[in-house]
Amino acid sequence: MKISYNWLKQFLKLDWEAEKTGELLTNLGLEVEGISQFESIPGSLEGVVVGHVLRCEKHPDADRLKLTTVDIGLENPVQIVCGAPNVAEGQMVPVAKIGSTLYTNDGKTLLIKKGKIRGVESHGMICAEDELGLGESHEGIMVLSETLVPGTACSEIFEIEKDEIFEIGLTPNRADAMSHHGVARDLKAGLKQRDIQTELITPSVSNFNVENRSLKIDVSVENNNLAPRYCGVTLSNLIVQPSPDWLKNRLRAIGLSPINNVVDATNYVLHELGQPLHAFDADRISGKKIVVKTLPSGTKFMTLDGEERILNEEDLMICDDEKPMCIAGVFGGINTGVTENTRSIFLESAYFDPVSIRKTAKRHGLNTDASFRFERGVNINNTEYCLRRAALLIKEITGGDVTSDVVDLYPRKKDDYQVFLSFERINTLIGQKIPADTIKSILASLDIQVKNSTESGLGLLIPFYRV
Repeated sequence: MKISYNWLKQFLKLDWEAEKTGELLTNLGLEVEGISQFESIPGSLEGVVVGHVLRCEKHPDADRLKLTTVDIGLENPVQIVCGAPNVAEGQMVPVAKIGSTLYTNDGKTLLIKKGKIRGVESHGMICAEDELGLGESHEGIMVLSETLVPGTACSEIFEIEKDEIFEIGLTPNRADAMSHHGVARDLKAGLKQRDIQTELITPSVSNFNVENRSLKIDVSVENNNLAPRYCGVTLSNLIVQPSPDWLKNRLRAIGLSPINNVVDATNYVLHELGQPLHAFDADRISGKKIVVKTLPSGTKFMTLDGEERILNEEDLMICDDEKPMCIAGVFGGINTGVTENTRSIFLESAYFDPVSIRKTAKRHGLNTDASFRFERGVNINNTEYCLRRAALLIKEITGGDVTSDVVDLYPRKKDDYQVFLSFERINTLIGQKIPADTIKSILASLDIQVKNSTESGLGLLIPFYRV
């Protein structure tokens, strides 16, 4: 599991070096197997500067090449051969100097050397945005603001985020730590035992409100044992497009590829709070109904990856009035996914039975971020909160509106676990006697409530999220 240190710091105000934080996480049972570096722009544009095109002429031996003279802040301007159709005299452009390395979007590296192109020396390279990792376009070179000064490092004018990524070898019993919030929660407890008091900052949903009730989706759950809690809400007037850079960077840092602002927002909340979510294109929901149920064995279903799956009678499905739309907690369907044409969505947040999800995922050979969490057990008491958090985020980055009340089907509330903790058992297992006050302090830092205390042990209330 990858955890971004920058993301972690959104939950805890911490200025430790990553190595020190990694040691504490390992001591807490969240073993850090390695720490890697992330740059939102690979290479951080080192050696790339602003250039001013002083002259631009036709190459003497090539119709499609231009011979430019460029001021890059040195004593003398440099000569660069450029093949871009849009290069012109007077432009401010990004120039990769000799000796610099470019990291292109397709994962290749390019070392800039002094060379000859069709018999003419070239001292550098005027770059397109895809050659710098700043975008996708390769139609021509980037043209920068005329107010820039030649020789200015491009790293100073483009926002570059650097991050450190913890690779945590998470054991199956630690479902509570399968998110940045969960790791931060344990880190806060560890810091408290070192007499460092920190606040755990949780995203607020106090601004959530329903703009109008123009799109109602009726929801029914036919099997409450397989879906003990199911929540949903609609959002309309969305503009589906690429996510803002800050969101793309968060996902890329932990190895995910951004898709669009709606899907990215659901993935963000999954890795932020540990709750999988799914967005359905509301215009493709027949009858404006959601039905959570199983279907007969042999039913065919096409998943997002284009594969046709043959369903088992035990597979829990999210259906509309006519067809299955999603393998619950595992994988979405190809016909109701969010596209650039989507304008309204039904957003789902649920708790599915871990055993059922595990069997379904194994049966179909699927291992997704959602199934990974559902089959280990998510926090059922966070289901609605995470829905509101995701809805607010989607609203913020798509310009949409909340267009229904929140549906929350939770017929049988799950209670926290009650256990008795024996002092004698602790001492036997650990091999030394730990004072009762120390035990109580550790438990309190883990949000484990002491209901009663006797000479032999403690009656405890364990939060449901600590599976």
